[in-house]
Amino acid sequence: MSTTPRLTALDALHRSLGATMTDFAGWDMPLRYGSERDEHNAVRTRAGLFDLSHMGEITVTGPQAVDLLDFALVGNISTVGNGRARYTMICQEDGGILDDLIVYRLGETEYMVVANASNAQVVLDALVARSGGFDAEVRDDRDAYALIAVQGPESPGILKQLTDADLDGLKYYAGLPGTVAGVPALIARTGYTGEDGFELFLKPEHAEGVWTALTEAGAGAGLIPCGLSCRDTLRLEAGMPLYGHELTTALTPFDAGLGRVVKFEKPGDFVGRKALEAAAERAETAPPRKLVGLVAEGRRVPRAGMSVVSGGEVVGEITSGAPSPTLGEPIAMAYVDAAHAAPGTEGVGVDIRGTHEPYRVVALPFYKRRK
Repeated sequence: MSTTPRLTALDALHRSLGATMTDFAGWDMPLRYGSERDEHNAVRTRAGLFDLSHMGEITVTGPQAVDLLDFALVGNISTVGNGRARYTMICQEDGGILDDLIVYRLGETEYMVVANASNAQVVLDALVARSGGFDAEVRDDRDAYALIAVQGPESPGILKQLTDADLDGLKYYAGLPGTVAGVPALIARTGYTGEDGFELFLKPEHAEGVWTALTEAGAGAGLIPCGLSCRDTLRLEAGMPLYGHELTTALTPFDAGLGRVVKFEKPGDFVGRKALEAAAERAETAPPRKLVGLVAEGRRVPRAGMSVVSGGEVVGEITSGAPSPTLGEPIAMAYVDAAHAAPGTEGVGVDIRGTHEPYRVVALPFYKRRK
């Protein structure tokens, strides 16, 4: 079996820009083009351009497409209107999270499920396995799309130069078909940076032309190309979970503090329902560890897997940590025992190579943009 990473349609362009490339979920992806801090700050204050073509697009069509999705996923997809999107999850029978997803309703009987790159095949296989008995088709469309995102406060003005789509009328968690730089695209508004912005699903052969057009349109607004490294610090500041860190098969949505995505009120059964009902009850009576924010009192950076400690006892575990360019200090997300989860809790530290570094507990997110 080949271990050669897959290349996006923009691979040659990234290399021409001097990007540092990395193998991510089987794809060769740009980690950074220059300074990670500069790229991060560009998204927070101006705009950044991302290649996200490694994400997994799966199309579900047919008369019973929505029935299949309501059975396969924990969300109530039947309430998603045409042109809208829904954040949801796909779980195992035992309630463990297989992946978190965005589902777009593209038409009366057509939906697009977007999975994380690392889980795209797992999600595809699960949807196919769960489709038995439904008059619906599950189609692997990962090769049919390139995905470009423009994120940041200047992104609406930049994109407006290249499309006649009604961006002002495009709500958060919605998508509409249009043209960008003269080619067809699905224009979505479902970002992962904590800023306003747009995701453009288009044919791979159009990716380089659209990237170039966006670069030119954004030159005066300070738009720069951005890699996966700053995408991670942006989502961390915004308190957004990353699969494999805050979300795993060992956790249910209730363990992750995201029980709101599970819709027990929807009609019929769905995969994991019984286990999730039990998890919801446990969360009410005996709260599990809670996902919290931690801000360093010093300068040492916590990393995933490090222990959270208090009074000489381990009370939690770091799931993500990094220096925060916006806050100017190290931050982390961690699952900690409920007794130590309240914002302002004192006496909490992180075991960094044998030294218990002091941290303060804060509510998530660390950063929230001004509307």
